[in-house]
Amino acid sequence: MSDESKPADLRIRTKQFALRVIRMFGSLPNTTVAQTLGKQVLKSGTSVGAQYREGCRARSDAEMISKWESALQELDETAYWFELLVEGDVVAAPLMTGLMRESDELIAMLTASVKTIKGRTGG
Repeated sequence: MSDESKPADLRIRTKQFALRVIRMFGSLPNTTVAQTLGKQVLKSGTSVGAQYREGCRARSDAEMISKWESALQELDETAYWFELLVEGDVVAAPLMTGLMRESDELIAMLTASVKTIKGRTGG
């Protein structure tokens, strides 16, 4: 993947990830536990794309790194809520596999992007 295609691909993938999180939230049972965990994952999972886009419009590499590292924190938090949904027997593990895999892939892609920027800036 060329450097030019990474931002567009990540913009699309983080938005698609948010939409998948929204749909997953909508399908959760109407129990206190499911709704409480669901609201947490809804907030963090939809924040990833917003943080990524803010980084794309950053005025400096330092600002970009900061925003993308915030997106990474949101992804890690989202993965945590996914784990609780599965391990708390709220959602069957096979139903979460795709979202969990996508969060892992987005973490890997964003981590690589941050490392690349830090490498070129000596940060």
